[in-house]
Parts: sequence; C-alpha cells; structure tokens
Amino acid sequence: MTARRTLKACTAAALLLAASIGAAPTVTAAPAAKPRPLPTVSPTPQHIARAGADVPLPARAELVVDDATDPAARARVTAILTDRGVRAVDVRAKASGRAPLTVLLGPATRPDIARALRGTDVPDHAEGYALRAAKGTVALGGTDATGQFYAAQTLRQLVNRHAVAGASVSDFPSMELRGSIEGFYGPPWTTDERLDQMDFLGEVKSNTYVYAPKDDPYHRDKWRAPYPADKLTELGDLVDRAGVNHVRFTFAVSPGGSVCYSDPADVKALTAKLQSLYDLGVRSFSVPLDDISYTKWNCAADEAKFGAPGRGPAAQAQVGLLNAVQKDFVATHDGANPLQMVPTEYGDLADTAYKQELRAHLDPAVEVMWTGTDVVPSDITNSQAQQASQLFGRKVFVWDNYPVNDFGQTAGRLLLAPYDKREPGLSDNLSGLVSNPMNQEAASKLAVFTMSDFSWNDRGYDRTRSARRSALHLAGGDPHVADAVQVFVDLNHMAPTFGATPWQPQSPVLGAELAAFWKTYESDPRAAIRTFAPKAATIARTPAVLRAGVPDQLFLHDADRWLTATEHWGEALRQGLTALRAIGAHDTGGAAAARKAMDTAADTAARITVDPAEHHQLGPVKIADPFLQDFVTKVDALHDTAAQES
Repeated sequence: MTARRTLKACTAAALLLAASIGAAPTVTAAPAAKPRPLPTVSPTPQHIARAGADVPLPARAELVVDDATDPAARARVTAILTDRGVRAVDVRAKASGRAPLTVLLGPATRPDIARALRGTDVPDHAEGYALRAAKGTVALGGTDATGQFYAAQTLRQLVNRHAVAGASVSDFPSMELRGSIEGFYGPPWTTDERLDQMDFLGEVKSNTYVYAPKDDPYHRDKWRAPYPADKLTELGDLVDRAGVNHVRFTFAVSPGGSVCYSDPADVKALTAKLQSLYDLGVRSFSVPLDDISYTKWNCAADEAKFGAPGRGPAAQAQVGLLNAVQKDFVATHDGANPLQMVPTEYGDLADTAYKQELRAHLDPAVEVMWTGTDVVPSDITNSQAQQASQLFGRKVFVWDNYPVNDFGQTAGRLLLAPYDKREPGLSDNLSGLVSNPMNQEAASKLAVFTMSDFSWNDRGYDRTRSARRSALHLAGGDPHVADAVQVFVDLNHMAPTFGATPWQPQSPVLGAELAAFWKTYESDPRAAIRTFAPKAATIARTPAVLRAGVPDQLFLHDADRWLTATEHWGEALRQGLTALRAIGAHDTGGAAAARKAMDTAADTAARITVDPAEHHQLGPVKIADPFLQDFVTKVDALHDTAAQES
C-alpha cells in the first residue's frame, strides 16, 4: 500500500471512530516545514527576506538580456550558472516561457524584469539593485550598470549546486565611495597583486581604488616626469581590469615635496601627467598634499607671491593649484569625476588658518580626504566626522589607515583583525571610506573585506558576522578552513596606533584562554593541561590546514613566514604542556627533554624574519605577542623551580 493510500485509510478510520462516539471529527494537519534560512550575503544587504521556496537549478537555463545589460554582469551570471552545474545557458533577448529556469538581467525598469520584481522594492540609489528568485525565475535589476554587476555578486552567494535561494533583495550602498588606497611607504604592490585587488574589490562591491604608492618615484619624487611606455602599459591593464569590476581607478600624483605653486610650468607638468592617464581611460584623479612641510617654500617665487611660509599662505598656494586643476582640467574633460585631495593637515580637528583657507576658497566640487582625529585613530565617531566636515566646508572622504603596516609600531606584523570602532551612521556624514592596506596585498583582504562590509551598510554591520564571512571568503567557503583562518587572525589581531596603546588588542581569544589556563593550573594542573591541549594542537596544525585549503596563493605567499612561525610556536606550546605533565609526574628526564624541545621551537620561531622583498621594515615576525613567549618563559621558570626542589 502506498503512503498516500495509507494516509487516506487512516483518515477515514478516524472519521468513523469520531462519528461512533459522537465527537466532532478533527484532522490534525502535519506542521508545515519551516523554510531554510537564507545564506548570509556580504556586504550585508539593506534588505533581504524570503520570497518563497528555493528555485532548483536545472541542466538548462535561459539568460534574458538586452543592449542595456552590463557586459561584466552578464559574464558573471553566466559563469555562476555554469560553475554551479547548469550545462547549457541560452542567452536570448526574450524568454521562451518553456525553460526550466529563466534568469532576467538588465535595468530594473525593463518591463519583464519589473514584472518579475513585483513584491521587491527597487531602490533609487546609484549602484542599487533588486533581486528576486521565485517560481522558476530569477530577476536581477540594477538602477544602473554597476547595480546589475552587484546583483550578480549577490546571486553568486545565493546559489549552490542545487538551487538559488528563494530570496528577495533590495540593496544599495550607504557610502558613495568605498574601497582601497595603495598609499603606504615601502615596496609597492606588483602588477599581479593590483590586478588581484581589482577582482577582489569587485567581489565585495567596492567601487574605488586609488593609485598612490609613496615609493613609486613617478607618483611623488619624479612627479613631473612622464611614465615610461612599459609602465603606462601596466597602468592601462589595471585601468581595464578596474573597469571590468566596476571599480573607479583613481590616479594620484603628489607634487607637494618640490612643486613651485606659482610656476605655470609646474601646473602644466601636473596636468600633462593627468592627461596621460586620462588617455588610458582614467576618469578619477587625486592630488595628495600629505606628509610635506608647509613651513618652507620650494621656490623663491612662492614667497614673493604668497608671503612668508606658514599655514595660511601654504593653504592659499595649494588652493590655487587645486582649483586650477579642477576648473581647467577636470571640468573640461568628459566623464571626469570631481578632483580629490589630501590636505597637509589631514588627521586632527583643530581649526587653523590652513583649514580656514581651504574652507573659504577651495572649489566646492573638490573632495577632501581625512584620516580621523589622528594618523591612525582609535575610533571614528559621527561627532568627529561632523566636525571635520564643518572644518573643511564639505563632507570628508575618510582615508582610514588600516590595516596599513608601514610604521614603526607595526614592524613584523600582519594586521588581520576585522574592522571595529567606527560608528554606525557615518554614512550620513562622509562621502566615502577607503582602506589603506598593508604592503602585503592579499593578506590585507581579510580586513578590507570587513571594511567594505561596513562602508556598504554601516548600520547593518556586525563585526562578528563580518569576520566569519571574511574567513569563509578566504577559505573558498570551507567552514573547516575558515575556522583555521580565524585562529590565524586571532594570532595576528594587534592593531597599533602611533602611540603606546593599540586600538585593537592582540590575540583576545588566545590571551583569555592562556589566562584561564594559568589560573586553573594553580589549583588543578592536570585539568588545566587537559583543557588547553586541544588549543595548542589547533595552533600547531593551523598552518597546514591553511596551506592545503586556502585557494588564494597570493595570500599564502604573503603569510608564509607568519605561518611558519605559527608552526613552531604551536610546537612550543605542545612541548611546554608535555614538560608541565612531566613536572607533575616528577619525571625529571622527560621534563628536561620537553623543555629543550619547547625552547628550540620558540627560538626557531623568533628567528624568522620579514621578507625584504615584501617590506622595508625588517626584523622578526611577530605572532600572538607577548602571550606565546610569556608561556614559554613561565614553563622555563616552573621547570627551574622543580629542578631545584628535586
């Protein structure tokens, strides 16, 4: 008998029994199955909800596009479908109505897309999109071409091998400008690293990359000189890759160290440099005037024109240069975005003659970058942002010096902690936010991922959730590998400032576990060792898990020496626990042997140094300091005491 016939028979029997005892017949329906939770999407959407059951992925699908469909979005959607097992994707101008799956891609106003999006709000923000997956149809509608591309990036996270999650998404960025600025000192990124960064920024829905490496001579010291042909070719490739990923390639040139503001030849040299990049397709430009002296002039003509050097005269000279570039170059070049600049006073809230001059006379179209209340601020609040906007006479564009590691307090470190201590609501007070990453491009992506999450939706940002999503992104979606990523992040969690107090602590998880270990050890050494041993083993095997499971080879290259150091520190922990067991068992020989192995592993870890090809700050790599070395030191002391007592 089939299940259906059995159910009918049981129901009939129940009705007869109810009638025989004079009771009203009742049939209890089986509880409806709860829909599965939707996948977590990053950056966090403004709105996401269930639209219905998941939409199965068949072997064949139709992708409906038109002339207004973004080519990069179309390519991305096609790749997503084929990667998830759809063997045939029929790209056509009109749905046949017979396909087991129909995907509509284009402007949200296109009639077929608008119909399929009913029930899902279409945002009116630039770069916004709406997505709805229900009843055999997936509609992706953008408010512009970038919105279509971002809809595709969300689709990528809603699809598995079997289905598209039945979701309704209405989404747009909270901040206009989001991304990264290659603005550090030391070895610049390679071309491959920059290309990788463009792809990454596209994946995390960030739209800005600023080319401003301090150690590119043609950016700063030799700013007047044109780029050699081979370098222009490299830059052109980057511009093209940025365009595919809907990233604004912003070219920055920093003339402040030697410019003669009053010399028309220098203004001409500056605009000629910008023109050479405009010819490559660049439409966003920046003139940073940071990290220069404004207490002296670079030429006598400037003193004759502007007077004795000082804050006010320096600002007057800078305003003249910037206004000329905005008016005579940017405003006269089709498609060019407003000029960006970095003021010499970029990291405080003091109202000075310098800021007063910029506030009063800098062209209102020019965007001003600001790093917060310090070069590396411990936090950024709405009140601070509002004050900065008042000081500069416009919303400021935050250049956030995280996870950059080019200053003394960061020597030997990878800065991997997720973004924190930036206040929700900053999107109301900023024109944008970009990260200044580390010299190690791929290792920077863990932190930049979370910064992109914040800048997309600062009010919806959750540090813990974003950290997990960042780990999963690096791990290629493998939860086991993501666990190892998060262990490695904890070992490299320190975020220093220019002062003595970091704005993010080192190893908050391991530090707490070791504190608990030593507290328990005082009263119950065996329990302490038994409880902590799995963590020591986890740390020891984390490098192998990452090397085998992380698909990003550039990340593994960047992190290689820190991974090797972690292996040795993990071994030091394990041998230290063995020594403590032996001490407790009064095993003199075993304790001595384990201590020697622990000290050897710790010494080996401490001798691993930064790769000079990657960074200008040489010296030992730092892992979970001071916790790991303190553990070794304490075990040594306990062994010494035990040896003296035996």
